[in-house]
Amino acid sequence: MTENHANFFRHETAIIDDGAVIGNDTRIWHFTHVMSASIGHHCIIGQNVFVANNVVLGNHVKVQNNVSLFEGVICEDDVFIGPSAVFTNVINPRSFIERKNEYKKTMIKKGATIGANATIICGVTIGSYAFVGAGSVVTKDVKNFALVVGNPARQKGWMSKNGSKLKFDKDGYATCDLSQQKYKLENEIVSAL
Repeated sequence: MTENHANFFRHETAIIDDGAVIGNDTRIWHFTHVMSASIGHHCIIGQNVFVANNVVLGNHVKVQNNVSLFEGVICEDDVFIGPSAVFTNVINPRSFIERKNEYKKTMIKKGATIGANATIICGVTIGSYAFVGAGSVVTKDVKNFALVVGNPARQKGWMSKNGSKLKFDKDGYATCDLSQQKYKLENEIVSAL
């Protein structure tokens, strides 16, 4: 371990490779393997998680049990990844062809939620505060604040920063039930007011 590992919790069964950078107050649980990746401050990495080389996790990211984050995955701050979510990094894998030079970047923007057992195909961007429903298969970009569900995932509405479904009036305004923050929908783009 390097000096970057001074102020975080690591369960005794977790493996952390040289070159990993881990922020203060992060917690890494049972049977997790972190390769040469960057994990921010105040993160929770659940049991049996794999974090590949060059993965970047921002601050306050929560990765639940049984998730594999393969090279190319970048999560901004405050991202939630539900149990057994799946990420890919190559579009057309074959066991007999090495495609490490074809890894695609997958971007999960600030505050987004990925539900349990969701599959995220590489090369997409999940927008800020978007919400991917449990079991969904995301094959294309997801807009900021969008709620997507199904296989393939389709947009079914909009979510607030606090995770409340937004109901827009005829003028394109909505209020979060949880925080009372107001939102505006214009040209299929949601913004917090």
